Amino acid sequence: MDLNTITEVVRRPSAQPGAEWREGDAWLAGGTWLFSVEQPDLRRLIDLTALRWDPLVPSDTGLEIAATCTIRDLYAFAPRDDWVAGTLLATSCEAFLSSFKVWNSATVGGNICMSLPAGPMITLTVALEARYELVAPDGSARTVDALDFVTGDRQNILSPGEILRRVDIPAYALRKRTAHRRFSLTRLGRSTVFLIGTQTPGTSDLLLTVTAGTSRPVRMAFDTMPDARTLQQSIDVIPADTWFADPNGTPDHRRHLTKHFAEEIRRELMAGSPT
Repeated sequence: MDLNTITEVVRRPSAQPGAEWREGDAWLAGGTWLFSVEQPDLRRLIDLTALRWDPLVPSDTGLEIAATCTIRDLYAFAPRDDWVAGTLLATSCEAFLSSFKVWNSATVGGNICMSLPAGPMITLTVALEARYELVAPDGSARTVDALDFVTGDRQNILSPGEILRRVDIPAYALRKRTAHRRFSLTRLGRSTVFLIGTQTPGTSDLLLTVTAGTSRPVRMAFDTMPDARTLQQSIDVIPADTWFADPNGTPDHRRHLTKHFAEEIRRELMAGSPT
């Protein structure tokens, strides 16, 4: 879509792009949402891709993902052999179920900052206990838990002019065993619910992440594998106003699916737990 209110595009921002921020600006990375709807309040775009951040940087401490990393690049990434949870990278990319044009342009950071309940990069990073580096216009940085970033449907903790710079996934989370379940009304539809369970090797713990069915991510931690009743009760205490409603599902429908799939994940991980 043509954005007829835009008067300038900053193609080569400074190394501290936030210093150039002013009212009416928008950060441009993939732009797959930005150019899909009218943006009457915008006057200028600042192109972050010109900063050429390294998209993926693996190390002994984990995986650093630049906010401008495309979905295509993340999908093509080959995790280390001991990063058992690395399969979730491709799984979460496939949850977009979008065309190759979108995969080539859409970015990890863009999906997170849109903060839609069904954002699969949110599911991925919360489940793998990631932390986000946020950079303010004055150059100062803060690091937040991925779980705390999204606060509601299309709502997050970013301040005006603040940038999501990168996502850091710790190596210990990438070594965990995983199980996931996802449901959509149609084969190529938006997620109605998306759940991921992880388990530390050699233990019987459980970290269960619930997204898409809720307006913000919910993560439940158990030191030992809960029984079926305890797990169901943990889901029951999720506040009623946290469950999401849209044409893809009612809150009751999403709660029912979450409880059903959570039990499947529990059983799958329990089958491989130490006795």
